[in-house]
Amino acid sequence: MLENVNKNDTGIARLDQVTEHVLSVIDEMGFRQEGAFNLRLNGMAVCHGDSRHIQIVKKEDKPGIDVLISKDAKNEQVHIPVVLTEEGVDVVYNDFYVEEGADVTIVAGCGIHGEGCSESRHDGIHTFHVAKSANVRYVENHYAEGNGSGQKVLNPVTKIYVGEDAVFTLETAQIKGVDATKRETYVELEKNAKLFVTEKLMTHDTQTAISNMDVKLKGAGSSARIISRSVAKGTSNQVFHPKAIGENLCHAHVQCDSIIMDHAEISSIPEINAKHVDAQIVHEAAIGRINDEQLIKLRTFGLSEEEAESVIIEDFLK
Repeated sequence: MLENVNKNDTGIARLDQVTEHVLSVIDEMGFRQEGAFNLRLNGMAVCHGDSRHIQIVKKEDKPGIDVLISKDAKNEQVHIPVVLTEEGVDVVYNDFYVEEGADVTIVAGCGIHGEGCSESRHDGIHTFHVAKSANVRYVENHYAEGNGSGQKVLNPVTKIYVGEDAVFTLETAQIKGVDATKRETYVELEKNAKLFVTEKLMTHDTQTAISNMDVKLKGAGSSARIISRSVAKGTSNQVFHPKAIGENLCHAHVQCDSIIMDHAEISSIPEINAKHVDAQIVHEAAIGRINDEQLIKLRTFGLSEEEAESVIIEDFLK
């Protein structure tokens, strides 16, 4: 058993304060050892449970789990957080199979608490197979903390296959503390499938962040709305490259908005590619500094410049 986990008489895993704190940050809905859940801690699944309509099965050929979501799941949740409190590299492969008509919220995310001088890195490869008319909301928060000098790195790969008339909502946020991240997202949409993406990112100091996203609108009537919002401070560097590819009668809107501060650098590269005469795809991108008028107005209420900036940034990233 891991040092920061033991179990009581009922089989509930007792987690140390560091792990509990990290979980409270990355799982805003509240991680509980009930219903469908799986906690991966330092490369090991330390506790998990199934619900009536959601089953979690450990993979036999590689690290990770299969999450099987029944058609009878309605307005249900499954929580699958990852926490690293030790140095090293953790790679995991998770597959989600969502049956026709299911309605589920999947809460993931990774938190790192680093106190050492070596790298702590998590590479999560998640693949979603979403059947006809299902409704999936996937929430993924990334966070890092600790006084160690070792790099805290998160490299998520997300593959999403959305069936006919299904809806997939992807909400990702990098809260703070991650030294480097490279996010790769690939989506395919079938007939009348809908995709809603909201990506939020904060970088500071010398942190780097790269986000690549390919969305293929394959089916007639498919649609996608992709919104990216970010704030870059210090000398951090961000690169966004969302691509919408229309292969049929479809509609897509890509919007990237960023606030740049200090000596940071941001590259926003929205790309649209129409391969059908009835593909309607729009993109917008804007990068700018904090509005001086907003700062002045907040300062008149007695806020310091730093407090005023925090209010503006928090509102921007909502």
